[in-house]
Amino acid sequence: MDDDDSDVGLRKIIHVDMDAFFASVEQRDEPSLRGQPVAVGGASGRGVVAAASYEARQFGVRSAMPSSRAVRLCPDLIFCKPRFEVYREVSQQIRAIFRDYTPHVEPLSLDEAYLDVTHDLKGIGSATRIAEQIRARIKAQTQLTASAGVSYNKYLAKLASDQNKPDGLCVIRPGEGAQFVAGLPVRRFHGIGPRGAEKMARLGIETGADLAARDIAFLRAQFGSMGDYLFGAARGIDHRPVRADRERKSVGGERTFHENISDPAELRDTCQRIAGIVWERIEAAKARGRTVTLKLRYGDFTTLTRARSLAHWVADEQEFSALGMALLDELMPLPQPVRLMGLTLSALEREDEKASEADAQLSLL
Repeated sequence: MDDDDSDVGLRKIIHVDMDAFFASVEQRDEPSLRGQPVAVGGASGRGVVAAASYEARQFGVRSAMPSSRAVRLCPDLIFCKPRFEVYREVSQQIRAIFRDYTPHVEPLSLDEAYLDVTHDLKGIGSATRIAEQIRARIKAQTQLTASAGVSYNKYLAKLASDQNKPDGLCVIRPGEGAQFVAGLPVRRFHGIGPRGAEKMARLGIETGADLAARDIAFLRAQFGSMGDYLFGAARGIDHRPVRADRERKSVGGERTFHENISDPAELRDTCQRIAGIVWERIEAAKARGRTVTLKLRYGDFTTLTRARSLAHWVADEQEFSALGMALLDELMPLPQPVRLMGLTLSALEREDEKASEADAQLSLL
């Protein structure tokens, strides 16, 4: 993507995503962990995997997975306690590199961000060359690898950054978006979990091309408000701008289940695990807030939210988790099984009175 891309009014967007960020930092700082299956998170009790190295992922270990299950999948798994101060410090190094090229940086979390380099500060003109330079500088300065996606909108850039992981680069040029998306399995689309993919398969939809063949009325009838998103996604369409340093409104996370859940005990246990992961994100962002919101999505894609606000800041993980479970208990018994659950803390104020990270939701998937 070079100079002439802007002549037709297209943006030049880069999505940079660090490879297994937390686990890679641990392997960098402790040589004995290199090449070993590593998980960042709690190793016992109700512990949850916050991040997994690529060696661990080969065994099926994933973030948001209960630690007990992770150990069953990978008996030699090595657990490391999270060091968010270190991760924040490395993240700040990486963002300083980004801002050498553009002021238009939208962080999504400590380990990923969108950059709009339509008019870059160095006058390079090529988003691909900028992405190559950024990846090289990150490796030289932090000894960590990053993957990058380059395209003309945020949706495609994010898909591209995942295409050649780890330590990869993928470019989707103007005119190529619809074709690229057409060849993807629908499971690659953000927001479509295993159960959603199963429902689509029953409807004869398995690829982006299958999805693009359905009209918007059909998608709205089958998937409700998500139908509009699916219609655009199947065509590689995304008009969202990169929003630099917008004030964070909330910190949260959500999880799509492999199988829909209806058992109350299992739902409460899942709610507690999500609360633990989200609270780590809250601490990493140095944020505090007064409102807790529970999000549930049923098997038919109907989405429900319930919130509770306090007169004081939510004090700690225990109070955050208790509020989430209280909201869940008020909805019991549920009318149908749940395919997705999320928890969010909002009405935020950072400890330093200044919000600098940009994404409203941090996915646990």
